[in-house]
Amino acid sequence: MSTIFALATALGKSGVAVIRLSGPQALSAAKTLAGSLPEHRTTGLRSLRDGDGVLLDQALVLTFAKGHSFTGEDVAELHLHGGPATVKAVLKTLGDIAGMRLADPGEFTRRALENGCLDLAQIEGLSDLLEAETEAQRKQALRVFSGALGDKAESWRTDLIRAAALLEATIDFADEDVPVDVTPEVTALLDNVMAALTKEADGVRMSERIRDGFEVAIVGPPNVGKSSLLNRLAGRDAAITSEIAGTTRDVIEVRMDLSGLPVTILDTAGLRETDDTVEGIGIERALMRAKQADLRVFLYDQEPLDLLLQPEKDDIVVRSKADTYDGDDFSVSGLTGKGLEKLTMRIAAVLENRALGAGTAIRERHRMAILRALTALEAAKSELSYGIERSELAAEELRTAIRALDSLVGRVDVEQILDEIFARFCLGK
Repeated sequence: MSTIFALATALGKSGVAVIRLSGPQALSAAKTLAGSLPEHRTTGLRSLRDGDGVLLDQALVLTFAKGHSFTGEDVAELHLHGGPATVKAVLKTLGDIAGMRLADPGEFTRRALENGCLDLAQIEGLSDLLEAETEAQRKQALRVFSGALGDKAESWRTDLIRAAALLEATIDFADEDVPVDVTPEVTALLDNVMAALTKEADGVRMSERIRDGFEVAIVGPPNVGKSSLLNRLAGRDAAITSEIAGTTRDVIEVRMDLSGLPVTILDTAGLRETDDTVEGIGIERALMRAKQADLRVFLYDQEPLDLLLQPEKDDIVVRSKADTYDGDDFSVSGLTGKGLEKLTMRIAAVLENRALGAGTAIRERHRMAILRALTALEAAKSELSYGIERSELAAEELRTAIRALDSLVGRVDVEQILDEIFARFCLGK
């Protein structure tokens, strides 16, 4: 393999900039600039010089031997002062060394996969970790990056290999008297794996919501205070407010962190019957987005709640304009903020409860692989129900299930998605 290098920290001025090198020439190239290298996994202050001996910078140099690095290759890191000119000069010097080239996006991580340092699920977790904006996203991504899904997949795989081995034994000794009926043990193994897979598949949607964000739609009749409430939640004037009914014509979105969960609040057009064509389009969009949202907050004023859309389970119904209301009903004011904390706590409680259903599998790719495995296991159980003479067909279905689980961690059938995954990484990762 060629030796690659790239800036591993963000572009622009910074206190420190890190340039990473990986490959067979990583250590020799670093030594060319630094003169000498510290012991592996220790740092040393070195003067970096170009090919003409001109001083480029004083930097901390860190090295990792092959088999003990992120990529599994020889790795060196140059911790420079973060001025753009300094970074540019060092990158140019490295590029002038024969056999060195600038890394492609995600190439360091791809080498970690190819060298067996990470599995594919861990790489997807790393991608999510780099993108994480909230605490829930960080925890979920770190769990996958730490190998939780790979560990589960290996456990399921071990059970299925055991079941397949038992069936293979009955095939190998088909002409002999086998004293033990393996069907009960095989069936128990399949039932346990299928129960675990079903739970994981069911949790993918919630895992995706944690990664991509929940949507909460504010709905209600015109001029009930929806836009004022959105502005209060956002802490800025995100939506136009007016005494004129029907001001909001399109869906306005505000992204926020709510108790560690990523949440997008939607302000929608007031729901009512109308002959206004433009307002009617806005109402249609409001209804569509509200129905698709994970949660709806229904606002009402003095009129009874009689809308084109009705509350569902967990939806929150709250009276608006709490600053002018003296009753006992749960109320909130977008103008003064009265009742806002209670409302956000209710929203957070509903979403946190749903987030508890999130599993270790976090992507649609994971769900589809799990469903393929479940389909194969159902077929294997069906074959077993006809008797031990169908063991060979059941064993083949088990092999299909094992291949599906192998695709979770990148052992098989993943080449077509690798480019898409690594394209999202920065150059230094």
